[in-house]
Amino acid sequence: MRELARVTIRLLAAMVLGAIVGMEREARGKPAGLKTHMLVALGSALFVVVPLELGMPLAEVARIAQGVATGVGFIGAGAILKLSEAREIQGLTTAATIWMTAAVGMTVGLGGLGIGALSVALTWAILAIIGRIERRLDLVKEKKNAQKGN
Repeated sequence: MRELARVTIRLLAAMVLGAIVGMEREARGKPAGLKTHMLVALGSALFVVVPLELGMPLAEVARIAQGVATGVGFIGAGAILKLSEAREIQGLTTAATIWMTAAVGMTVGLGGLGIGALSVALTWAILAIIGRIERRLDLVKEKKNAQKGN
């Protein structure tokens, strides 16, 4: 019973932390939103919780974590789009949030709830606060470019 409670708490915590990042992405209208981030966090946590609960050595769990990080990289790569005509790349931040959410899921799955929560808080700050600053800087650039064009 104790084992089930520990696993349940870790999996639910990973899901909730993934949801926090996913809600921010969802609010911005990004293709990888709430469900994607929740599933990435939950799946990543599951990949480390199960071997731990089955008594696998930490070296084996580390190899599994390495595989998860690589595999999630492929999911993130699918979120990246290069627009050749505009010479622009879109989706890098979304790819990074997917990768970050996987890391948080693994962290929580290994028992690091506090570290996972701190990481999500920092991720949210980067997305929300730094994102606002970035958008303001883009507006300033656009104004300067418009003035040069006149």
